[in-house]
Amino acid sequence: MQVGVIGTGNMGRILVETIVESGAAQKEEMIITNRTLDKAKKLADAYPGIKLKKKISDVVKQSNLLFVCVRPLQFPDVLQEIAPYVTRDHIVSSITSPVEVGQLEQSLPCKVMRSIPSITNRAGKGVLLLTYGSNWETHEKEKIANWFSEFSHPHEIEEKVTRVASDIVSCGPAFFSYLLQSFIDAAVSETEIERKDAEYLTAEMIQGLSSLFEKGFYTLPSLQKKVHVPGGITGEGLKVLHRQSEGMFEDLFKATHEKYYEDKELLAEKFTKRQDS
Repeated sequence: MQVGVIGTGNMGRILVETIVESGAAQKEEMIITNRTLDKAKKLADAYPGIKLKKKISDVVKQSNLLFVCVRPLQFPDVLQEIAPYVTRDHIVSSITSPVEVGQLEQSLPCKVMRSIPSITNRAGKGVLLLTYGSNWETHEKEKIANWFSEFSHPHEIEEKVTRVASDIVSCGPAFFSYLLQSFIDAAVSETEIERKDAEYLTAEMIQGLSSLFEKGFYTLPSLQKKVHVPGGITGEGLKVLHRQSEGMFEDLFKATHEKYYEDKELLAEKFTKRQDS
């Protein structure tokens, strides 16, 4: 399979690195480009064998599976640019949540999908969210999902839960990384622990916690119950968390969804203007 990637920003680069290092595709099977070509060149230089192209059209012509990894509002222009070179045999995927598969289908003659990755896929872990266009057969979905399983746990979702699922899977690592960093900062500020020790202990705690869930020893509620001894210190800390975090995540999801719907509205306007022109 020849895999094309248009856009090598943060997620585009991570996607290329993950695909190559997992063995899902060989370096020689990857074709990449970026609006700022130097950024793509650095990636190609890091993985000798990857094909670097100046023209988007060359990436499309030489690939079977094409990932469009540009910012949401750039999609109408990019789709218009690649449409003349896309055939019915292509598979084209967006990796961004505001772009609906229906908008891809209206712009291109091939099978389309949305595949939202997570930075956790870089370690061969975590979910990758899939939403398919209307003309996929069951065996075709199974085939592409098996390919994604080389470096992730592919999970099909409906359009209506795209934003919240992406918040959990794709944005979640950044959200909880922030909380953990705040946890470390407070430990250093309020006690005599050295930062390097606090960072090490926290990292080991998170890795161990992940393993407990991965091996099925506990659920989130059962773990809290196991560690929380009535009248103990853990309970006092949980009281603070309950008090301070009340409403926090509700506000978080409201904020991400407001931005999501704003982007969708702007996208719809751009797609309409493209169709009318």
